[in-house]
Amino acid sequence: MQETVFDRACREIVAILASKPSLTPRDVARVKLDVAKKYALPRIPSNSELIHYASEYEVLKKLLRRKPVRSISGVTVVAVMTKPYPCPQSVPCLYCPGGPRYGTPQSYTGKEPAALRAIQYDYDPYMQVKARVEQLEKVGHRVDKVELIILGGTFTALPRDYVEWFVKRCLDALNGRESNSLEEAKRIAEDAPIRLSGIIVETRPDWCKEGHVDFMLNLGVTRVEIGVQTIYDHVYSMVRRGHRVSDVVEATRIAKDSGLKVTYHLMPGLPGSDRDMDIEMFREVFDNPDFRPDALKIYPCLVVKGSDLYDLWIKGLYKPYGCDELVDLLAEALSCIPPYVRIQRIQRDIPAPLIEAGCRYGNLREYVEAEMERRGKPCRCIRCREVGHRMLKKGVKPRIEDLALSRIEYEASMGIEIFLSIEDKVRDILVGYLRLRIPSRYAHREELRNAAIVRELHVYGPMLPVGFKPTEEWQHRSLGRGLLLEAERIVKEEYDLDKIVVISGLGVKRYYRRLGYEYDGPYMSKRLG
Repeated sequence: MQETVFDRACREIVAILASKPSLTPRDVARVKLDVAKKYALPRIPSNSELIHYASEYEVLKKLLRRKPVRSISGVTVVAVMTKPYPCPQSVPCLYCPGGPRYGTPQSYTGKEPAALRAIQYDYDPYMQVKARVEQLEKVGHRVDKVELIILGGTFTALPRDYVEWFVKRCLDALNGRESNSLEEAKRIAEDAPIRLSGIIVETRPDWCKEGHVDFMLNLGVTRVEIGVQTIYDHVYSMVRRGHRVSDVVEATRIAKDSGLKVTYHLMPGLPGSDRDMDIEMFREVFDNPDFRPDALKIYPCLVVKGSDLYDLWIKGLYKPYGCDELVDLLAEALSCIPPYVRIQRIQRDIPAPLIEAGCRYGNLREYVEAEMERRGKPCRCIRCREVGHRMLKKGVKPRIEDLALSRIEYEASMGIEIFLSIEDKVRDILVGYLRLRIPSRYAHREELRNAAIVRELHVYGPMLPVGFKPTEEWQHRSLGRGLLLEAERIVKEEYDLDKIVVISGLGVKRYYRRLGYEYDGPYMSKRLG
């Protein structure tokens, strides 16, 4: 078989890596990027592809085989998918592929990794979770702390009895034992060997109102991903989205006021938008306090068969961004992202052969981050500054003497957000953080009357920094406890509130019990004397 350009590039990458006496993941990424540019490859070769060309180099194969990024943040993500149900609106969005007539959940092609696993197990939630955990363990990951993400479209539009059964079976798989009810499964999860740190679901803004959020909380959901896509009503009309920007604003406030963490899905390149509008969208999302999500997933608009957008593209009535345009746009747009935001993903998991038009880079994020570095404006989102990612990509470690407490306070969704973090400012490394919210006056949960809520607490290391009050109560306490004590102080001394509430993953509730918190509906809470 004749050697292709891709083959030659992969062999050159392997030869360069093998010639180096020592390697860091950053070295590997740089060599891959340089050679990919040299040969004008449409994408950067993955580590698993390079292994095929590295048969003579066992040490190199071992380095390439590892996937530390899957659990480097301290939590392993397990993704499952619900069975196909029709879109909650009569006609799907213009760009949306999939759906029951194709045998897949709405908005999925059926070829995404999570979808393939779901189809393999006939969408059985128990088998999906069990198989994924076993798969992760086989490649060397310690699966002792898990975040469960439930994919499959508009979660809150699914039949409620099906949803409760689905979550129960997911918990049964993680717990390692059968339960008789969802409530029993939730109780078992509190002491299970695999600690469930959170449950994430996807929904639409018009399906994220008070009743929907209450249902999510009862299931143990801790984060909601909202399909915002754009912030322009005329674009919503063009793509048949079926809701307005006002629904986004309301859904965001209700979710935050209930303690949920909020991720926006944004879709640059939609019909009716352009480069300037898309860049302005990113700016407005963080300049305008009506929005200001905690995290982003950026899914550039792609043309896929099975969507009505495909027909427009065939007729020459729509043209998506090319890869170079998209890298340029996102490198500029992401330079305005605040440091309290985590960019979770850039690009859908759709296999390149299924993309009829649009950027086919599966590793688009690498190109965007490299371009931002070239411009001297590296990404400063949470993910890029996490201690694990800084060590993996840059080989940089924090120093305990340089750790300090940092605080960002901002208005959001008619309330006040306080982002506390432990950072090595010298090396721009984030070690841990806490999100504290003073809810708006429209908060509907009774548990949050005259109270503040901790929406997120995440710590990457056990070191204790400078910056806290030098009192005995800080002795022998972890960073998590230190951040929580600082939040309690702020709530009592600065806002004159006598109650603090925490939204907690099922597997973390015992941790808060040890710190004096009590069960309070779906939350944990503490009176501040």
